[in-house]
Amino acid sequence: MNTTRNYDQDFSYIRWLGRRDLPAVVAIENASFEYPWTKGDFLNALRQRNVIGMVAEHQDMVIGYMVYELFPERIQLLSIAVHPDFRRQSVGAAMLSKLAHKLRDRRSCITTEVRETNLDAQFFFRDCGFKAIGVLTGRYPAQQEDAYAFAYKPAVASRV
Repeated sequence: MNTTRNYDQDFSYIRWLGRRDLPAVVAIENASFEYPWTKGDFLNALRQRNVIGMVAEHQDMVIGYMVYELFPERIQLLSIAVHPDFRRQSVGAAMLSKLAHKLRDRRSCITTEVRETNLDAQFFFRDCGFKAIGVLTGRYPAQQEDAYAFAYKPAVASRV
């Protein structure tokens, strides 16, 4: 995972998302997306046994989050966002790097999807080493919008 961009570790750490974090997570979600998840959407997702949430903190304030789902052969990133005041400070890249470290033996890649109109997210994922692998035609029918499927596969060192 390419995290060479101005890696600013001024934030405290990345930890598991707890119920008490939901108001901050929903606020970041609302500030980040035109069609945001609701508190109920987060609760429904996080109730699934294979869905995990994590947050990035700075001075006891949640400044970013990610929610992902574990599958036998991959990790599906469901949502990731950073508070507007902390964007472009490598918080999102640090969260993705943490997720990439979970790739071992069975799970070989991280996948996600991005609305075709969300150019910032497309560039962010590309800068973090993700590749566009397909078009999800009609993925958002209410908005008549497609999405792009992205995947991250870590470089495998050649064995001699």
